[in-house]
Amino acid sequence: MRRIVFLLVAMSPFLVVAQHLKRADKILIQNLQNHIQLLASDELEGRRAGSVGEQKAVDYIIAQYQNSGIQPMGNNGFIQSFPIDEGKRLTQGSFIKVNKQLLQLDSAFFPISNSGTGTIKSMASVSLNEAKQIWFKDVNEVLEENASNPHFDMNEWLVTAAKETKQKGGAALFLHNSGTLVDNIQYYKFDTAKTLSLPVVYFTKSGFTKYFSDELSTYEIEASIEFEHASRTAHNVAAFIDNHAATTVILGAHLDHLGYNEDHNALDINNNIRNGADDNASGTAALIELAKALSKKSPKNNNYLILHFSGEELGLFGSKYWLEHPTYAGNYNYMINMDMVGRYDTARKLTVGGFGTSSKWATILANTPTTLMTHYDSAGSGPSDHASFYRKDMPVLFMFTGSHSDYHKATDDWDKINYVGESQIIRWVQSIIKTTDAAGKLDFLKTREAAMGRSTKFTVSLGVMPDYAFTGTGVRIEGTSQGKLGEKIGLKGGDVLLQVGDYKLVDVMSYMQALSKFKKGDKTVLVYKRGTEEIKIDIQF
Repeated sequence: MRRIVFLLVAMSPFLVVAQHLKRADKILIQNLQNHIQLLASDELEGRRAGSVGEQKAVDYIIAQYQNSGIQPMGNNGFIQSFPIDEGKRLTQGSFIKVNKQLLQLDSAFFPISNSGTGTIKSMASVSLNEAKQIWFKDVNEVLEENASNPHFDMNEWLVTAAKETKQKGGAALFLHNSGTLVDNIQYYKFDTAKTLSLPVVYFTKSGFTKYFSDELSTYEIEASIEFEHASRTAHNVAAFIDNHAATTVILGAHLDHLGYNEDHNALDINNNIRNGADDNASGTAALIELAKALSKKSPKNNNYLILHFSGEELGLFGSKYWLEHPTYAGNYNYMINMDMVGRYDTARKLTVGGFGTSSKWATILANTPTTLMTHYDSAGSGPSDHASFYRKDMPVLFMFTGSHSDYHKATDDWDKINYVGESQIIRWVQSIIKTTDAAGKLDFLKTREAAMGRSTKFTVSLGVMPDYAFTGTGVRIEGTSQGKLGEKIGLKGGDVLLQVGDYKLVDVMSYMQALSKFKKGDKTVLVYKRGTEEIKIDIQF
């Protein structure tokens, strides 16, 4: 029953609570619904960073500020452009067909990231290697042969295997792993290794079983493997409310989402648009309305820098880029970030992160009462853009109404937003800003690792903060969280994680996949690089 009532409030707030709302609140609720309906519409195609849909969202946000007389603070009007290096990827014309069936990239196969290129037509058998045809190899055999060889390196073997296949007349090399031994074969888009002498493709267990189930059969195979190095341009939006004050408050929200899942970061598998109504059209709409309210009347002891970030879904790209290339250089006081603030209910509550990043937050929040059900988390780090500012020693608050079953899925739509609840969050943030106006410049405190999160596939952590923008091999860390494993074993900012147990790390995604293989109490070996020195250390999660 509660669910039905919630949907009625979300869809038609006026029908249920109109008699309890002031006219200004009714206008705020309607504005939020207008913003989110537009930002989360199919027309914007999921607002993928650097896409046409993202540009439409940027144009819409800018129009709101222009109409409100809020001044621009980008390096091109309201806009700050920044590059997104997509690394090496297969061209759109690349494909593999088996018996005229088109195979799905990633779920069925992927090319080795330094694979050779070319077009192939072959009548091939898994059990027979013939000249000018595709050759197959089960890497499980290689792993078993080298199980006791501490110097065995899969990448070196791949180079040798490709060379020998080429020399013996093979047209391409198709790999699979029939066993459970870890082969560490993975695609790395920033791979700079020398190109192999012929196309080399790896098949997932499900892909190989589906398309090559009979080792004695002959298969008609057509393939084209070509690569391109891609990049795109994303856009932050920056606006400013100038009170000629000594300090400046930063108010932020990310504007991007997942598009059609081109970056493979959705939690459902289909080609539908991920409209991202809660994530984060809700925060974008909240920031627009908060900025408009502050432009009319704001506490005068701070200026207000309004920042809409793109590239958050790729790893906080936009906020990190802004901090490295600030469009406004001032005496920053604190930062408030709003990300997924559209699904408030009394059971889920409003999480307020960053509570421990200043000794003054406790008093400020105690003096700013609210009827909202809240949960406080002291951590300054976390899965959104405030973490970028926390890492620059800035007090932060993070407003977040919690994860849900639509997170990073095509079902995160505007009709599921609790607009009344979101309006109450905005009013409370306004009150917090007013209360802090008399508090002067806030001090900064380091905190423990974040407890809040959105979706996680692993139960252990090293307690480190990855540098998502790092394009070298491995996972460079920006720092460690206080009291966590990384700090205890002596990891430092700038260290590059290379391997956890049997699992080699090429990027953040492979790091997360590796952690998913462990549980609390497991013992293993961590390999990392500090400068030019490679270090191995025993760890226990």
